Amino acid sequence: MRERFARFMSGRYGMDSLSKFINYIVIILLVISLFRVPYVYIAGLVLLVINYFRIFSRNINRRYLENEKFLAATQKIRQKFSVTKLHMQQSRYYRFYRCPQCRQKMRVPKGKGRICITCPKCRNEFVKVS
Repeated sequence: MRERFARFMSGRYGMDSLSKFINYIVIILLVISLFRVPYVYIAGLVLLVINYFRIFSRNINRRYLENEKFLAATQKIRQKFSVTKLHMQQSRYYRFYRCPQCRQKMRVPKGKGRICITCPKCRNEFVKVS
């Protein structure tokens, strides 16, 4: 069965970031449609059909360009989430401060007491508790 599906999908585009995003939108619309909001169910089904069309499409270059446009449009949002995720992962071992002069972000190790921090960008020195 797995081989038959692999043969079917060969030469087709498959899932990408835009397809995953459309799937999330479809799920949200279908959940909203449970509250009897008019036309939301139809909009969800239309998006689902469009998404399946993209997944099973053989026009790989066009689907690739669509995905690249989506990634370019959402670059700032995705970057903000990745920076926030990185800060949350490192918050156990580091504290994050901004330089009062140039607003450059920097990190210092936790548990060192009062330390003098030198900004790598503008060489301003300030004292903080780590």
